[in-house]
Amino acid sequence: MFRLTQYMRELTDPTPVAARRGAGSVKPVVIWNLTRRCNLRCRHCYTTSADVAFPGELSTDEVKGVMGDLKEFAVPALILSGGEPMSRPDFFELAEHAKALDFRYLALSTNGTRIMDSAAARVADLGFDYVGISIDGIGKTNDWFRGVEGAYAAALHGVRECKRRGVKVGLRFTITEDNAHMLEDMLDLCDGEGVDKFYLSHLVYAGRGDKHRGDDTQHARTKAAMDILIDRAWVAVAEDAPLEIVTGNNDADAVWFLHWVRRNFDADRAAHVEVHLAAWGGNSSGLGVANIDPMGKVHPDTYWSDYTVGNVKKVPFSRLWTGDDPMLATLRQRPRPLKGRCGACAFNHVCGGNTRIRALQVSGDPWAEDPACYLSNPEIGLAPGDAPGERLTVTPFRGKSHDPKHEFF
Repeated sequence: MFRLTQYMRELTDPTPVAARRGAGSVKPVVIWNLTRRCNLRCRHCYTTSADVAFPGELSTDEVKGVMGDLKEFAVPALILSGGEPMSRPDFFELAEHAKALDFRYLALSTNGTRIMDSAAARVADLGFDYVGISIDGIGKTNDWFRGVEGAYAAALHGVRECKRRGVKVGLRFTITEDNAHMLEDMLDLCDGEGVDKFYLSHLVYAGRGDKHRGDDTQHARTKAAMDILIDRAWVAVAEDAPLEIVTGNNDADAVWFLHWVRRNFDADRAAHVEVHLAAWGGNSSGLGVANIDPMGKVHPDTYWSDYTVGNVKKVPFSRLWTGDDPMLATLRQRPRPLKGRCGACAFNHVCGGNTRIRALQVSGDPWAEDPACYLSNPEIGLAPGDAPGERLTVTPFRGKSHDPKHEFF
């Protein structure tokens, strides 16, 4: 996740960067899909969820046992997700257990439609550090994406219930060709409702999202959307406004932001921002992010369901994550063995090679170039032609390595 507002603040209130730790000492944020069951039918669902019971999902006791291992392993953050996690009959029992274990950061990722009445009160009483609610447009646009009439009204009600009870809440918006025109309306909605965070997610070609990859935003429109976010983030920082803006699933966003900084600020401030971006390092699949699916399988991230490191029903997560899995080992390399434009890019120290699952889905090779990188060849330090062989004069940051802070949802 690219924390745009955080790096924007480095321009007005610069901070030092800590020394980098080795990959073996980085503990991942764990995104746990507790269930595939969901009351909505979203076009871009990466878990192909449905409102039915799926056999083989972890039992209450199994989930609690894995939570204990995660706590002992000292994962910095646990995000309870789905499907719709609140569809599990034991959801609040599991959430209460997680809270009792006192994870440093506990978040809920939900469609928001079940946060009402007594459930809303229980969410607030649990003391989640953050509740992320997915809304993919205003009114009927969201309902079309979500496959259920009234989903927008119900989700917005959930947002308001959280805010009324003092819960930190964010909106997640997956941008496609069908809803990109509503980006500014979504930002206005955040301001009007007092939402704490806006998360723009780029489409990932996984689950039903892979079937609808043709809806992915064209590169020019993606740049236009990022320009809108950068402008809003700059105004928010300048005016000390509360809305935090982040993006996810396209780490080229950080490079586009760096180009904006270079155009608008002096070389020293641009270099300072680049040091911080290099410390973050872009895509963190298999290193700073891990996924547990409803069946207990462990994956490098939430979208990489075709690759399984192991199953927590058989082996503790802590052992799987510190074992000798070859894919995890390669994902943790810096630089990664990237090919094509990603391999030749002058900025892969910033984006880390972007989203590997998209490369895999399109080419069959996880180390091929990410087809959703929206930067032109000159913008990534290559000659204008299609071949990535000839480099332009673009000097990436090659200074001392630094350690990225964990990026929480």
